[in-house]
Amino acid sequence: MTIPELRRHVASLSPAGPHSEALQRAIRERFKKREVWYRTQQEHWLGWLRSYDGPGFYGRRRWDRDAQFVYNHIQCAPMLLWLAEAAGVPSETIVAAGQAVLTAGARLSSQVAALRHLIPWSAVELELTGRPSAKGTSGGPCNSADLPAPAALVVAGA
Repeated sequence: MTIPELRRHVASLSPAGPHSEALQRAIRERFKKREVWYRTQQEHWLGWLRSYDGPGFYGRRRWDRDAQFVYNHIQCAPMLLWLAEAAGVPSETIVAAGQAVLTAGARLSSQVAALRHLIPWSAVELELTGRPSAKGTSGGPCNSADLPAPAALVVAGA
């Protein structure tokens, strides 16, 4: 999937994401993370993707990347969880991934690795397009039957 195609998919999704919003609040409270510039994770995605066809905020040297590359390099777990949630990844997988993020610790790289272990790009792309990735899979399958029965995502103060 190309980045413009991902941008179109993201723009067509509902901005609401109860699990990703709860995860964002929990991360902010547990790990004392700062406030953010965006109101929704959809807005975060669209802002991020808007500048992906050039050097963007981070001064990228290459921008000939695809959607899988973007997904695998984002360092914001609520952003990734929202995309999976809005795309239609099964709720039990979303909850399990949220729990995995919260138990991964304060490091962003650990949080997104825990999430991607349960929700690889191939699972998100399948939900967005209805077809498997042309490039094959990246990570394990997103099969909720293989996961332990998750408890509800518990968020202090929510």
